[in-house]
Amino acid sequence: MSFPRPPLFLMALLLAAAFAGPARAQPLPEPVQRALQAAGLPASSLAYAALPLDHWGGRVGFQATRPMQPGSTMKLVTSIVALDVLGPNHRGFTELVSAAPRRPGPDGEVLDGDLVLRGGGEVELGVPQLWALLMELRDSGVREIRGDVLLDRNRYSPPRADIGLPPFDSAPEFPYNVIPDALNVAGSLLPLKLQATADGVVATTVPALDGLVIDARGLRLVDARCADWSEHWQPATTARRGDITTVTLNGAFPRGCTARPALQLLDRDELAERLLRTLWQGLGGRLTGRVREGMAPAGAAVLVRRQGRPWGELLRHLNKASDNAWTRVLFHELGVAAPAGTPGPTAARADQVLRDWLRRQGIDDTPLVSDNGSGLSRRERVSAQLLAEMLRAAWRGPHRHDLLATLPTVGVDGTMRLRLRDSPATGWARLKTGTLRNVVGLAGVMRDGEGREWAVAMLINDEAAARGRPVLDALVDHWARTAPDAPSSRGVGPLGDGP
Repeated sequence: MSFPRPPLFLMALLLAAAFAGPARAQPLPEPVQRALQAAGLPASSLAYAALPLDHWGGRVGFQATRPMQPGSTMKLVTSIVALDVLGPNHRGFTELVSAAPRRPGPDGEVLDGDLVLRGGGEVELGVPQLWALLMELRDSGVREIRGDVLLDRNRYSPPRADIGLPPFDSAPEFPYNVIPDALNVAGSLLPLKLQATADGVVATTVPALDGLVIDARGLRLVDARCADWSEHWQPATTARRGDITTVTLNGAFPRGCTARPALQLLDRDELAERLLRTLWQGLGGRLTGRVREGMAPAGAAVLVRRQGRPWGELLRHLNKASDNAWTRVLFHELGVAAPAGTPGPTAARADQVLRDWLRRQGIDDTPLVSDNGSGLSRRERVSAQLLAEMLRAAWRGPHRHDLLATLPTVGVDGTMRLRLRDSPATGWARLKTGTLRNVVGLAGVMRDGEGREWAVAMLINDEAAARGRPVLDALVDHWARTAPDAPSSRGVGPLGDGP
């Protein structure tokens, strides 16, 4: 028996009502209850929300409005707003600028004054890219810089947010802990080569830097997998005497192993100085002054400019690999884009941009606490419902496909490549992971057992949260085999499930 379809305006009202308001709590699906019991986690540690994307249906949720630590699912908040506010073609840049005159010299032009290396939030300014910038300056005829090289980080306020900030954990030298700025030369990381020999470990920088000594005598050899070299690492120590800096490596290193890590072992100003001098001298250039922090003077001319890749492309790495440093730069770019007159440092301006966007979408921003936009924070908070509503807004917006292409595909790539390989979610669900000591989370888009699309978000906050990954996997697998609004797992919205 068939029924006449209601008028379009009535359908719209019913659909809006079905999507409105929080879900009422329902008993947890049986597979999730079993997984919680096996993990020894209380149900109170879990929150989730699911919103239908392309079909009629009611909200599904459990503690969906509760503010929770998001871990790296917070990267979705930054990514979604950045795609909409900045656009997928937004790019960072790096410039060499100067107000100094150029004069003829005996073997090339002389820049008779300071050269400024100005940062524009580029995240891929590695050693090869810095060399290419200097090579272009050298190729323009400049041979000598009779002044200082100024490091201009003033796109963000404060320029050095890392100064005086306590380390997040006991491994501040590892890349995920870098607190970036607008001029992140080599990602503020010292490129190393560590090679085990019969007598110990040989450590060198790549390239070799004058005045920098890497002392690896404190690394003892152990029987371990090369892939696990970082598990035996102990914090390095750095000491400077005059022009010589000695970095002493500590801990252990696997026998027969060669590793090429990049670590935060030097202050970023010193790292930039040693890289700039080494590369410029290697190009046959001369520098008579110092390398120091400064600002480009008014009227300075751009001598060389490098543009980074569009953020629409960079987001693929950011979310699939869960790159904290890149996310923090993007978060600050949101702050730069804040309306004129928005008060506060750049991070506070970014927070205002997030809230303005949420309000324009009709999403309650009350659960949101932003810090650096990456989730690598003990302060940041979201709710599962807020994440799901943001995903739904992105699904309806013009950048849906840009966002989806950046999310880890379950069982295929990124941080989800090894999970749920035997589930119907494999190859279909695109879920951003989140992990801290006391947090695990998943958020993204998935298909249910009937082929319908849902925006989903799920978070566990508990000191034993690491045991909770199977709980989240059980929820995703259950929904992929049945549906979030199936009788065993639905949270019914104010008007039920819709027609």
